[in-house]
Amino acid sequence: MANVTMRGNPVTLVGDEVKVGDKARDFTVIDNDLNPVTLQDTSGVRLFLTVPSLDTGVCDAEVRRFNEEAAKLDGVKVYTISMDLPFAQKRWCGAAGIDNVVVLSDHRDASFGTNWGVLIKELRLLARAVFVVDSSNTVTYVEYVPEVTSHPNYEAALEAAKAAK
Repeated sequence: MANVTMRGNPVTLVGDEVKVGDKARDFTVIDNDLNPVTLQDTSGVRLFLTVPSLDTGVCDAEVRRFNEEAAKLDGVKVYTISMDLPFAQKRWCGAAGIDNVVVLSDHRDASFGTNWGVLIKELRLLARAVFVVDSSNTVTYVEYVPEVTSHPNYEAALEAAKAAK
C-alpha cells in the first residue's frame, strides 16, 4: 500500500491500492445537486483527483490549476472528489469560478475512498491522489501524493491525461 503522511505523521489508507493497468473500480458519490454519480455515469478519458477538503490552501490551488488546465484538455473530463458536503462544494465552486471540473462528494458512503484506496482511516478524509482512466476503463496513471499537504505532479498527470485514449 502507498505510504502516505499528513503533516509528517503516517496515516492508514483504507482499501486496496490502485495500480496502472487495473480496471477502474466502481463508486457512488454525490454531485452538488445531491444526485448519485457512479463510474458508469462517466465515460471517455477521465482524470480523477481526490483531495482532503476544498477549503484548504493546497486543495484550493490544485482544483483551480486543474480547472484552468481542463479547458485545454480536449476530450478529457476532470473530476474532483472530497469528503466535503455537496452544499459546501457548490458554494466553494461558485466563489472560485470552477466550471471545467466536476466536483463530487464522497461524504455519504466513502465509496470512492474505500474502493480506490484513498480513505484516511484516522481522519475520514481522502488522501491526495490523481488517477487517469482511459475510455476502456483502464487506469493509465496513478499518483498517491506521499505527503497529503503537498501538491501532486501536475505535469505528469496532465501528460498522462493527454496520452490516454
